[in-house]
Amino acid sequence: MSEKLFTEFEGVSSKQWKNQIQYELKGADYNETLVWESPEGIKVRPFYHADEELKSFPANTEATNFKIVQDIFVHDLDKSIARALDSLNRGAESIRFTLENDSVDISKLLTALPLATTPVYISMHFLSEDFIKKIDEIAAKNSATIYVLADPIGQFAKEGNLFSNVEGDFAILNNLVKSCKNITFLSINAGLYQNAGANMVQQLAYTLAHANEYLNRVADFNQQVTVQVAVGTNYFFEIAKLRALRLLFNTLAKEYNNEISCHIIATPTKRNKTLYDYNVNMLRTTTECMSAVLGGADAVSNLAYDAIYHKDNEFGDRISRNQLLVLKHESYFDKVNNPADGAYYIETLTQQLAEKALLLFKDIEANSGFITQLIEGTIQRKIKESADKEQELFDNGKEILLGTNKYPNKDDRMHQELELFPFVKTNPRKTLITPIIEKRLAEKLEQERLETEK
Repeated sequence: MSEKLFTEFEGVSSKQWKNQIQYELKGADYNETLVWESPEGIKVRPFYHADEELKSFPANTEATNFKIVQDIFVHDLDKSIARALDSLNRGAESIRFTLENDSVDISKLLTALPLATTPVYISMHFLSEDFIKKIDEIAAKNSATIYVLADPIGQFAKEGNLFSNVEGDFAILNNLVKSCKNITFLSINAGLYQNAGANMVQQLAYTLAHANEYLNRVADFNQQVTVQVAVGTNYFFEIAKLRALRLLFNTLAKEYNNEISCHIIATPTKRNKTLYDYNVNMLRTTTECMSAVLGGADAVSNLAYDAIYHKDNEFGDRISRNQLLVLKHESYFDKVNNPADGAYYIETLTQQLAEKALLLFKDIEANSGFITQLIEGTIQRKIKESADKEQELFDNGKEILLGTNKYPNKDDRMHQELELFPFVKTNPRKTLITPIIEKRLAEKLEQERLETEK
C-alpha cells in the first residue's frame, strides 16, 4: 500500500520549489529575504533538495552507545566517592573526576567504583608521569575503561604556560606511550575555543591543528584521543560540527596510523549561559545535549543550570542528569545510530564546515603550526576577533538571550545568590603567551545589573 501511495505523486524538483517561492515573495529578492549567512560565512538557504549536488558524509556515529557523564571536582576524597556512587545509582553511566594535585589517593578513589562497568575520565590540573602510570596499573587490575585527559597544549593555550616546558611535557607523553597500555591518556580541550568565542570553523581547525601537534611530536602513538568539546545553541550547526570533527580527525589520523581514533565527550557551552533568569539555562542545555547526541558524541556531561554562580549541589546535579535521562529513556535518542545521515541540510553543513576548517588547518600548518601560532598570538587574535563580533551582536540585541537582553525580569535579584564569581577572573602572573580567555556574552550586562542591586 505504501509503495502505491508514493508512486501516485510526482516528485517536485528544486527548480519548481524555487519558482514557487519566488512567486510567493511577490517580487522580493530571494537571496536578501530568505538566505542568511552564518558567522562562518556559510549561506543558509530556505530549503535543501535531493536533486542538488549533495555529497554524503557518513560520520559513523553510535548514538545507541552514548554515556551520561557526571562531573565531580575532588575536594574531599570520601565525599567525592559517595557522590560518585550516588550519581551512578541515580542514572549516571560514567564519572569525570577533576583533580587539583597528585596528593589524591587515586587507588582509593577509583577502586571504590564498579570499574568493570563504569567508564571513568580523569582531568588533572597537573602532569605527572608516575601518577598516570599508577592509573594504568589500576585499569589493568580492574579491567577498567579509563580516559586520562592529559593536554599540555590545552594547558598552554588556557593558562599561558606549560606544565613544565615543551621538551619536558612531550617527554612525559612519549614515555607514557611506551608504558601505558591499559588507558588512553591524550586529550584535546576543544571546548576552550568555543567558550572563548571562536566560530565553528575556527573550533574545528584549531582542534585539528592541536591534534596534529601531538601526532607529530608523540612517537608511535596508536591510541584513541579524547576530544572535549563545548556545544552551543545553534542546533543544526552544532550537529554538523561534531560530525565534521569526527570526519576531519579520522582523515588526519589516517595519515599517521589507522588505529588512531577520537572519542568525543561533549558539554554545553558556558558562553550563552546567564546569571539572571537562570532557569532558561535548562532550555539551552537541553537543546545543546540533543545536538551532542545527534552529532555523535560518545559521552555527554550536562551543565547544571546554576553552574556559573552556585557551587556543586545535589539539586543542580539531579536536574542536569535527569535532562539526559529523559533524552535517553523517554525521547529514545539512543535507539538509532547515525541519526543525522541523509538529512540534506545537515549533510550540506557538515560538508561546508569540514571544507572551510580544512582550508584554515592547512593555512596554520603552512605557517609553522599551532604551537608557533599560539606563541605569536595569531590564534588568540583570531578568536578575539570572532568573539568581539558576537559580543557586538549581543550588545546590539541582534543575538538574543531571553531573560537577559530580551524580556528581562527587572525584579530578579541575584546579588545574594553568588557562591561563585561568575565573571572573568583576573590572575596577574607571568606567562609565556597570552592565554585564551573564556568569557560569557552576558557578563558586562550582568555586572551592571548587579551594581544597581547594591
